[in-house]
Order: sequence, then C-alpha cells, then structure tokens
Amino acid sequence: MKKSPAAPSAPGTRRFGVQACTYRVLPFLVTAALLTGCTAVAGAAESTGTSGTSASATAAVAVDTSTTAAEVLAANQQTHDDATDYEWDDADVVAITLDGDGASIDTETEDSPSEDTGAVTVSGSTVTITAAGTYELSGTLDDGQIVVASAGEGTVRLILNGVEVSNSTGAALVVSEADEAMIVLADGSSNSLSDTDSYAEDADANAALYSAADLTITGTGSLDVTGNGNDGITSTDGLIINSGTVTVTAVDDGIRGKDYVVVDGGTVTVTAGGDGLKSDNAEDVTRGYISLTGGTIDVTAAGDGMQAVTDVVLSGADVTVRSGGGHTATGADDVSAKGLKSGVVTVVDGGTLSVDAADDALHSDGTVRIASGEVTLAAGDDGVHADTALDIIGGSTTVTTSYEGLESTAISIGDGTVSVTASDDGLNASSGSTTTAQGGGGGMDSDGGETITITGGSTVIDAGGDGFDSNGSATMSGGTLVVNGPTNDGNGALDVNGTFTMTGGTLVAAGSAGMAVSPETGSGQTFVAISLDSVQDAGSTVQLVDGSGDVVMAFESIKDFQSVVLSSDELTDGETYTVYVGGSASGEIADGVYADGDYSAATNATTVTAGVAATGTMGGGGGGPR
Repeated sequence: MKKSPAAPSAPGTRRFGVQACTYRVLPFLVTAALLTGCTAVAGAAESTGTSGTSASATAAVAVDTSTTAAEVLAANQQTHDDATDYEWDDADVVAITLDGDGASIDTETEDSPSEDTGAVTVSGSTVTITAAGTYELSGTLDDGQIVVASAGEGTVRLILNGVEVSNSTGAALVVSEADEAMIVLADGSSNSLSDTDSYAEDADANAALYSAADLTITGTGSLDVTGNGNDGITSTDGLIINSGTVTVTAVDDGIRGKDYVVVDGGTVTVTAGGDGLKSDNAEDVTRGYISLTGGTIDVTAAGDGMQAVTDVVLSGADVTVRSGGGHTATGADDVSAKGLKSGVVTVVDGGTLSVDAADDALHSDGTVRIASGEVTLAAGDDGVHADTALDIIGGSTTVTTSYEGLESTAISIGDGTVSVTASDDGLNASSGSTTTAQGGGGGMDSDGGETITITGGSTVIDAGGDGFDSNGSATMSGGTLVVNGPTNDGNGALDVNGTFTMTGGTLVAAGSAGMAVSPETGSGQTFVAISLDSVQDAGSTVQLVDGSGDVVMAFESIKDFQSVVLSSDELTDGETYTVYVGGSASGEIADGVYADGDYSAATNATTVTAGVAATGTMGGGGGGPR
C-alpha cells in the first residue's frame, strides 16, 4: 500500500528527497522594465541556440521592485512535481536483472505488475516496460536498451541500482510513452548510460537518456550519462533533478527539458559540445524556462552555459558556468557562447553564481534582475546585458573582467554591492540605436531615452572607456558611486548625453580631463568638478578642504587621473574649497573614498567652487553607443 506523503516512512517504504512544489499557473510570463513604478511592457524576445533553431515569446506582466524569483516562476507553467511520486512500498517493486545481452524478471514479487499484466518483456537485449509501477534494475546491458512504453495513467518509476547500459544503435534508456517517469538512483549505487555515436536526422529518441514524458531524477546514488551522438539527457516535456549525483557528457546539449528544467538539489555536472542546460519550448510563453532552487551545478559548454526561451531563475543553487572556452577565448563568432541566457527574464534571487563566458556572462533578450545572492562574472563581451532593463536591488555582483560591464537600455541600482571592471564602458545605458555626434558635449549628443538610476547600494567601477555612460539621462539619489575612469582623453569617467540629476548619495568620479562631465547645476545636491594642471599618478590622494581647514572628502585613485568630480551632502553649493594632492586619507567609507585626511605634507593644487560644471578640454560628452 502506498504511503501518504504526510505519513512517516514505515518499514519497507522508501522516500527520496521530497520537495513540495509551490508554483502556481498564471496566464502570463513576467517581463518588462525592472524599474520602480514601471508599467507593463509587452514585447517579443528571440533566442537562438547552437542548433540554429529560433524561438520567440511574448510577455505582458511588469516586473517591479516587489518581484521575486517565486513570483516570476508563479507566472509559468506548474511543474509536474508531486510528493506522492517519491514514495512506494517495497512489496510492489519488480526486480529486473540485466545480464549482459539480456535480462531476467523476478515474477515472485508480491503484487508484481509483470506477474499480473505482463508489463515487462525481454526481447534480446531490449527490456520493455508497459505499465505504471516501480521497477528495480541492476546489472549490465552491453549493447541494449531499456524502453518505457506505458499508455496508462500513473508514474513509471525505475530504481537504478548498479545499472550499466550501452547502445551502439540508439538511446540507452527511452521513455517513449508514460503519464510520468521517475528515475531513482538507489543509495550508494553507481549507474551509467551511453548511446550511439550517430543518429538519423528524423530519429525520435536522440539522447542517451530520452523521455517523451515528464521526467524526474532523484535518489542518493550517482548517474553518469554519455551522449555520444547528440544530447545527454532530454525530456520533450518537463525535467526535474531533485537529488543525486548526475554527471553528463554530450557532444551537443547536456541536459534539455523542452517545457522546463528544474534543479532542486543534488550535484549536477555537465560537459557539453553545445549548450549545457537548455529549455526550448517556444510555443507557450509559460514554458521554456530554467529554475535552479538548490544543489550544486557545474557546467562547461562550448555553446551557452544555460539557455532558456523564456526565463532563467536562480534562487538557491550554487552554480558555476564556463561557456565557449571562457572570457579569453577567441574566434567562433557564429556560435552563441553566453553564460546564462534568457529570452524574456533572468532573475538571481539567492544562491551563488560564477560565470566565465566567451560572450556575455549574464544575458537576457528582455530583462535581468539581481535581488540577492553572490554573483561573480568574467566575460569576453558584457558582464551583464539586458536588452530592456537591468535592475540590481541586493546581493553582491562582481564583474572581474569584461568588454563592457553592465549594459541595458535602462540600468537601475537600488541596493547591494556592485564591482565592475571593463576594458570599455563600465555602466552603459544604450539601446544600440542612439546617434551620437563625435566630440561635442553638453547637448551635441542626442538623448535616446536610455536611463541610469542609482538610489542605493555601493557601486565601484574600473573602466578603460567611459566609466558611467548613459546615452540618455542619469539620476542619483542615494548610495555610493565610485568611478575609476579612463586614462585617455577620448572617454570620460562620466558621460551623460542628456541630464545628470544628483539629489543624494556619494559620488566620486576620476579619470582623464578631455571629456569631463559633471551633474546638472542646481539639481538638488551640489558637486565640485576638479581639473588639475597635469596627470596625477595612480595611488595619489586628492583631498577637498573647506574654508575652516577641515577635510570634507578624500580620494585615492587606483589609476592615473587629471579630473575628479565629487558630490555628497557634506558640500555646500557656492562655497569655495581648496584641493590638495598628496598626504594621507583615513576613515574609508567606500573603496578609495575617505571621510578625513592629513594634508600637512600635501601640495595645494587648486581651488574649486561647488556647483560649477566641469569643462573638458575636448568639450565633454562623447562616447556614444557601440
């Protein structure tokens, strides 16, 4: 008798890693601008994988500062996860022993489905199961196949207890038909599946482990899957990995669940010649998503590390991804090699994420939201790229190396810590369509409607190009922003085509003097714009001293610089300050930013008046979209 999920496990009853599903079905898929108070935005997103197939999805629900990973998932199709699937009675288990080129069935098992209905048949080295029930397999098939073809209702549960199956002509394990299928990795067991090295183009089952039904993998044993001819594990419906140690090596995609891929626990390691984890249902906007709620996941992929037509949601797993050979790789421009890629929305709301990608590390054709967790990114192109909007409201986000650090039409930082290192722009608000006049400044560049909004958190930038670049406008009302900008006069620490409104927070931006830009005069919180007579060496300290001789702010640059813009609520509009270079700083309030200092041995460099705009030697501005 099957035990209720609420009942304690009794002798003869096994239970593996039950995780109750709390998702709810809603008629929409979440996407839109990730900005406070934004309105719903409907649009199309296209996702193209290494196979060349293209898919689109449309969405119509706004994402605002209250949106969590759970809320994003709630808008998607409910998974097939059911607590009752994880329990059964030993008395109902049918034992199947694989013996090299065939198999034998224990027909003495009490209440055996095979005894009553003939649900297990053996034809040569092919074992076929045709009814729901629980089957325990052990042993080896040297060149054979396990087939599940159950037309009735109920779950077909396969307990793998020391199973090794290889097949030179097709898949090793095929679920061609079932209401649901579950693979249980028995305690302490090691299991392996490997397939042919070539499939016909019209082959239905084209993975070492292939399921045409919803599939769950659970248990505490291990499973090694080798996809010699195509994918490693494929479900044309939904796929859940609940627990166990699952290792996949595949010449194309590693793990693919058409409707969804959900990892709730266990240890998952994927090495793929195509994409690592993939969900590619493009026909239903509530499907085609990847959810990572627990466990440890390590992906190495020649293509995208993870690719979803709709959403990628990380809310508790520890994830490591290397795609396309990592950020130092060159060539293969015709292959998408992004770390995490979504067609609609990517959300990080817990867990850890480490990505080393040849292309963008974190990418969405729609929106990206980082709410909590620890994110470390290395990218050959953008650290984070979102076509529509990028919102960071918590957690730790570190871009260790990139071409451009954070890029989107709308960038918003409300909380958390952000550290960006980029060879070009650090933060770049760009739609890719803004027309920019070369040189020029203060209005010669057009405002394309892009935005950067900083309301809180701590953001530190080290950029070889523009440090903080909006091809539209920018606002800062809180938090801390430190920009270690460019050393060449063709770029600026700050570059805003439209207006830069400063009403709160602490701003320090140092870099070259050629295109120096400052916030709008009279915008609410004043600033000072310092232009020095000569380039100062990295490590130099700049100290701003008021009329009473007190240090108001001090900054120690990590790069050569000639221009510095400072803003805080400690400054008084219209007041004149003395600038010293040298001495020592103390009371660090952010990376390189200090509340006090000793300028007794410093050089009196210049004086500045709060609220007087910066004037770059090349007219300011510049640095249009790439």
